[in-house]
Amino acid sequence: MAEARTVGRPGGARPGEEQAGALDRKGGPGHTVLMALALAVPVVKVAYTVGGGAAVREVLVGMEPANWPDVLIGMLLTDPLLATVLGVVVSRVVFALFAARGAVPVGGGLAGVARRAALTVVNPVAVGVIVACLFGFWWGLGTGFVAYLLRKGVVVEYRTGRRHRRGGGGAEPSDDGDGPGGAADYRPPRWLRRAAAVEQWVALALTVLVLPVLAFVSALDGQAWTPIVRCRVTNGTVTGSDRLIELSRKGSGVVGWNLDSEQISNGLGCTRVESLYVREPWWRG
Repeated sequence: MAEARTVGRPGGARPGEEQAGALDRKGGPGHTVLMALALAVPVVKVAYTVGGGAAVREVLVGMEPANWPDVLIGMLLTDPLLATVLGVVVSRVVFALFAARGAVPVGGGLAGVARRAALTVVNPVAVGVIVACLFGFWWGLGTGFVAYLLRKGVVVEYRTGRRHRRGGGGAEPSDDGDGPGGAADYRPPRWLRRAAAVEQWVALALTVLVLPVLAFVSALDGQAWTPIVRCRVTNGTVTGSDRLIELSRKGSGVVGWNLDSEQISNGLGCTRVESLYVREPWWRG
């Protein structure tokens, strides 16, 4: 029976490849970009929407730490393009991380083929289904298809040696030894090397350029990240009807940022306002 090997762990990796493999195991540039965006973009969203300064501090305290991810989730729920690109990037980063740690089998006959197919397809299908449920069938289909192509591209990168090479030069031997003479003398065809190069550039552009731009555009579009509600609010002895950006629910009421008095308020008898726009987008201001 053929022995099952794994993508991302070739035998006898060169010294220069060890550093590249270590980078892959840490998630590569995608991991760094995702972490930076997860930290910075929600704060930018809150700051632009409520006006910055002390208002940001009040909103973040009013939300409580457990609710801070609601900002990012709210952005994804209102922006199908951002959700699509994020789903594609996360799918590829996760697959590359698993491949670098030897979780994706190569060889092993029919069982190995089935396992590779499952590991390559399952995550794109999952992100495609999520996006389809939120924004419709065609958004979901596009997300799943692009995510699959880029995950498949990671495997092609290993086959052509691009996943373990720094700088220029020719393609390195295949990691899986599926060539005519095994790993020692197999050179992948030129079209496959070109496909791997294109896939790398597309993935890099989506990760370090397209995703950050879309994230900050969404953060500066002037929309609230959570529903805006109109509630009965009491300030001292005066009761009025104000608009609140909902931050959390307390019993039968809402705790939110009061767009009329610019402070945290408790509202009762709330009804949802259709529009999420609080101010004009940054590029129109």
